[in-house]
Amino acid sequence: MKILQLGKFYPIKGGVEKVMYDLMTGLSEQGIDCDMMCTFAGNGKQTFPVNSHAWLLGCKKWMQCASTMISPEMVFRLHRICKEYDVIHIHHPDPMACLALFFSGYKGRVILHWHSDIVKQKKLLHVYIPFQKWLVKRADVIVGTTPVYLKASPFIAGMQDKTCCLPIGVRPLPEMPEEAKSIRDRYPEKKIVFSLGRLIEYKGYRYLIEAANYLNDDYVILIGGTGPLQASLEQQIQRSGLEKKVYLLGFLPDSLLPAYYQACDMFCLSSIQKSEAFGIVQIEAMSCGKPVVATDIPGSGVPWVNMHGVSGLNVPVGDARALAGAITEILADEEKYAAFAQQALERYRTCFTYEKMISNCLKIYSMR
Repeated sequence: MKILQLGKFYPIKGGVEKVMYDLMTGLSEQGIDCDMMCTFAGNGKQTFPVNSHAWLLGCKKWMQCASTMISPEMVFRLHRICKEYDVIHIHHPDPMACLALFFSGYKGRVILHWHSDIVKQKKLLHVYIPFQKWLVKRADVIVGTTPVYLKASPFIAGMQDKTCCLPIGVRPLPEMPEEAKSIRDRYPEKKIVFSLGRLIEYKGYRYLIEAANYLNDDYVILIGGTGPLQASLEQQIQRSGLEKKVYLLGFLPDSLLPAYYQACDMFCLSSIQKSEAFGIVQIEAMSCGKPVVATDIPGSGVPWVNMHGVSGLNVPVGDARALAGAITEILADEEKYAAFAQQALERYRTCFTYEKMISNCLKIYSMR
């Protein structure tokens, strides 16, 4: 069996690209030929071997439009090599990958990985919808990251007979005790609430910052990431006098992320839109035995990932008081905190391991 993961871009910037790359490496490490074709957004060599069973096939970016990397090379290249593959596993949303598959003439098996609906780019969706309908119909199997999203998405309604769920899985994070201690030492005797993501509207960070107003001085909130809202969020912190309670950490390299997860007492996902379909950061936190406070986004898989009352608590979208109340409820009670921490770790081990994702993906490739 020879597999092609198709879509998005490299280097990895978000959850969809991470899942693609992890599937490629996980399958190839088991001796299965699995390549990844995507738009190459960086400099340097664009096509290179990842290991003896996997190649990353980078296609040159021509331009970027409506958050989509435009690459004519992807269309021509896929047309040229598609017959080499038994399965093309295409990751949605990515209009460029869909167009490449449409024009490729590929006759083999197609797995459509439905990570998210197109929520924000309404004008793009209006133009793209005929191709999206073709893709949904063309797919042999439609894979969702949570059962909630599969049922809630209006774009795959009526296709439930060919859907299945493949929750995202992550490897355990490496232990970094010295680095974690160094982070905790910067905030002595504080309960640390950590969040991580791009500083953009749908992440809901203005509500997490506002929540700090309802927390006492025992708490600090650390937010890692960069984005276009950085200046306005910094102004919000200053206007509210929260400079000693909320810290925007900026870009955090992957090498340091395990230390922040291990240093914190809790993780918070404050997202407010269905664009947040899963929230990989939640399971990364759970893998470190950290309870999660997340938002109950209608139609999203986020509250399914963070099982309410088990791995943490889910609160209404855009409700700063509720975020603060959930944070306090868990962290103010040592016995309750210990229970949530243990249950978060168990939920990760039961549902969201890397090995389980790779094993279940192989089963999907064998479905008829």
